[in-house]
Amino acid sequence: MPLVNGKILLESIRDKGVMAGAFNTTNLETTIAILNAIERSKLPNFIQIAPTNAKLSGYDYIYEIVRRRAEMMDVPVSLHLDHGKTFDDVKQAVRAGFTSVMIDGADLPFEENIAFTKQAVDFCKSYGVPVEAELGAILGKEDDHVSEADCKTEPEKVKRFVQETGCHMLAISIGNVHGLDDIPRIDIPLLQEIASLSPVPLVIHGGSGIDEKTLQTFVNYNVVKVNIASDLRKAFISSVGHAYNRNNNEANLAGVMTQAKSAVENDVYSKIMMMNNIH
Repeated sequence: MPLVNGKILLESIRDKGVMAGAFNTTNLETTIAILNAIERSKLPNFIQIAPTNAKLSGYDYIYEIVRRRAEMMDVPVSLHLDHGKTFDDVKQAVRAGFTSVMIDGADLPFEENIAFTKQAVDFCKSYGVPVEAELGAILGKEDDHVSEADCKTEPEKVKRFVQETGCHMLAISIGNVHGLDDIPRIDIPLLQEIASLSPVPLVIHGGSGIDEKTLQTFVNYNVVKVNIASDLRKAFISSVGHAYNRNNNEANLAGVMTQAKSAVENDVYSKIMMMNNIH
């Protein structure tokens, strides 16, 4: 089927009572691997790319790869921009055909984050593209002088932020962290409080490091989307590294990439099933 608008995908997720993964891609092999896994799962999910990774291909090429594969699928999938740090990131992704975007103003002061996010929402309205925003302090990897797990969303700001920005999904900080170098300390009572206040569904970033039992509880607190990136990249890089260690004169690039693609596909599939407690 054609790429699905993010709003429609959200409706499908909620109708099925499941959580979607939002799996970060980087290149052709990881893109096809993620989409193959989504098709195997028979559940709606997001595939996404961040501007830092889109530098390798550009938004247009990633869109074309996803669009062509999605047309051969029977499972709905949405192409999402992850961590758009500038208004230009959002414009490029939407104009390339992305069906969902995230604008990341989390490192801005609260009032500036509202204005920055609203600008993206207003632009995306005419395209019918939903916008994920971020309220909290999930820091970038360069900010390793402070633990992300200690930087949490203030519940009292949630309702006003959503109402004034018009965002469709809200990424929050509840002790989750990016990458695998820090240890998440998930605050379920905080998640429960935010869920009771938020007018829109919630998103949790940093899914790679969160334990299975905790992940599986998120669906009870209005979480519709969990971002997973580091585990997939680790699977890909580890597969290539093992191939080199086996034979440092290896020249069969297609064979090496096929193995790496399979490693990512299997990891994505297992995560989709695990998050939704499907055996």
